[in-house]
Amino acid sequence: MFTGIIETLADITEIGHQGTNLTVWFSSPVSDQLTIDQSVSHNGICLTIDALRPGAHRITAVQETIQKTTLGQWQPGKKVNIERCLQVGGRLDGHIVQGHVDSTATCIIKTDQQGSWLYRFTIPAPFASLIVEKGSIALNGTSLTIFDVDTQAFSVAIIPYTYDNTTIHAIEPGDAVNIEYDLMGKYVQRIHQLNAG
Repeated sequence: MFTGIIETLADITEIGHQGTNLTVWFSSPVSDQLTIDQSVSHNGICLTIDALRPGAHRITAVQETIQKTTLGQWQPGKKVNIERCLQVGGRLDGHIVQGHVDSTATCIIKTDQQGSWLYRFTIPAPFASLIVEKGSIALNGTSLTIFDVDTQAFSVAIIPYTYDNTTIHAIEPGDAVNIEYDLMGKYVQRIHQLNAG
């Protein structure tokens, strides 16, 4: 369980292949504090730490994760957002985030508003009903508030702290991002589907 409040950034240092799986090594300020079998959000993807070395940690991603996220596009030198799991008794400053990416979305607009930045993203059609005005969304693991929603796109506004301390500053039009829709919305949608059937 995560909050969508990014803790630090990690550098991808190596990518390898194990059959159809990908292994990815990261170097980050928290790598030395991690343990084997710990769940950590990497750009919004909940991944299990399976190897450690000084100043670095590794994950292994299976095909399901590679196909549904941007992980297959990662390259050495890229930075990703890192968040360790929420501790019991900790503050929930963002919103409830599982680290289970639902889909990717594409950036279609990036506007410098002289003090903040506006980004607009496409909505994959099967998930349009989960996007609500002033609702929450996790974008590459970052908890954000949605606005200017229509049937095909939504916007988010980024303050300078978030712009400087997450990977969102590197997102440009045409780039794909990992999206996790609000958990409560997914349950409401499922109940509605069952009742309609």
